[in-house]
Amino acid sequence: MKNFFSATWVPASYGLGAIISFALLLVSCAPSHSDRVVIGCKNFTESLMLGELIAQQIEAHSHVKVERRFYLAGTYICQQAILSGRIDVYPEYTGTVVTAILKEKVAGNKDEIYRHVKTEYESHFDLTLGPPLGFNDTFAMEIRGEDARRLNLKTLSQAAAFAPHWHAGFGYEFMERPDGYAGLAAAYNLHFAAPPRIMDLGLLAPALKAHQIDIAAGNATDGLIPALDLFALEDDRHYFPPYEAVAVMREQMLRQHPEISEALAQLGGKISDAEMQKLNYALDGRHRDVQDVAREFLQSKGLVK
Repeated sequence: MKNFFSATWVPASYGLGAIISFALLLVSCAPSHSDRVVIGCKNFTESLMLGELIAQQIEAHSHVKVERRFYLAGTYICQQAILSGRIDVYPEYTGTVVTAILKEKVAGNKDEIYRHVKTEYESHFDLTLGPPLGFNDTFAMEIRGEDARRLNLKTLSQAAAFAPHWHAGFGYEFMERPDGYAGLAAAYNLHFAAPPRIMDLGLLAPALKAHQIDIAAGNATDGLIPALDLFALEDDRHYFPPYEAVAVMREQMLRQHPEISEALAQLGGKISDAEMQKLNYALDGRHRDVQDVAREFLQSKGLVK
């Protein structure tokens, strides 16, 4: 969910027609790599973890060579890369697609949103989705656990009364995207002591723990929430849409390698919220190697030997 904008992405005001035209232009100059499949991911821990899980799952269940092209900034860079054929698969979130790519308001439950995204991608972009991986990585407004206990705070509505005394820290995309800060502030009437600090995503949780900021926009499956005694406030007005994790895949690649769709289908529903949080903590909190963590998880699910 959390990532950076690209200055070359089609502006929101252009609408879906311009995005489709841009997509066709990119696909027309797509490089050929039919001898391998290229896996991409964004530049944060969870996307890296999912990218490695996808890569190892394909390696275990196909004879196609896998190339990893990780840390591709954020949503828009990954979208450009897959439309241009420079990557073939990357992990994404349904709510992010609706708001940041399709430029629409989210409507419906998680199943309806999944079907809508899949239909739009197949109809307009020659992309498709694998089944949901099993967890919902929604945005989480985090405060220190000690503050939550001292002030008896559980929800964002309750926290709004204390926000004028707090300093906030957010990632760049959260400040800009339509389901980010501006809409959240309006939904909860949030006002802070100063304009929010725009920070690198990896610095938000440590800055919160160190009292450099008092509230941060993280994600619900962040492994550092329990590790640093942080508290995720309940989105009691249901501002944030569902963010089900899925694999986005090029249909041209699947026509050449249909076994990849079958391999990734086996990941459907295999990762719970709690399991994703543990996987993230293994990287962020225990500083373990992502390949080792991914292999152990896939083995625990009986997906690889």
